[in-house]
Amino acid sequence: QLQLVESGGGLVQPGESLRLSCAASGFTLDYYTIAWLRQAPGKEREGVSCISMSLGSTYYADSVKGRFTISRDNAKNTVYLQMNSLNPEDTAIYYCAAALRGYTTGRNCLVFTYDDWGQGTQVTVSS
Repeated sequence: QLQLVESGGGLVQPGESLRLSCAASGFTLDYYTIAWLRQAPGKEREGVSCISMSLGSTYYADSVKGRFTISRDNAKNTVYLQMNSLNPEDTAIYYCAAALRGYTTGRNCLVFTYDDWGQGTQVTVSS
């Protein structure tokens, strides 16, 4: 069974940066599309970014485009989310999730059905 573990969350001030990690075990991620999603208190879950582990194709929600960067390290079976210029609206629990399917540039992979999820990591942006 694929297991995903997020790490790297924390409390930061507006304008600062964090890097989240999503480490997988149980299966190689080579054939998966991995997404980062977040959920703030009282709000619906929101897709943030996603990446094809085989091609490296990426997609970003408009709310994070230009500030967040998703990347992968296939050798480490890990996906990262570099978050820069954080603001209080980015406060949420961040989850990584996996879909056993490919992804090519130009499509919105945030609408895929993600079957495997991590436990989440809290990101709080506050002064």
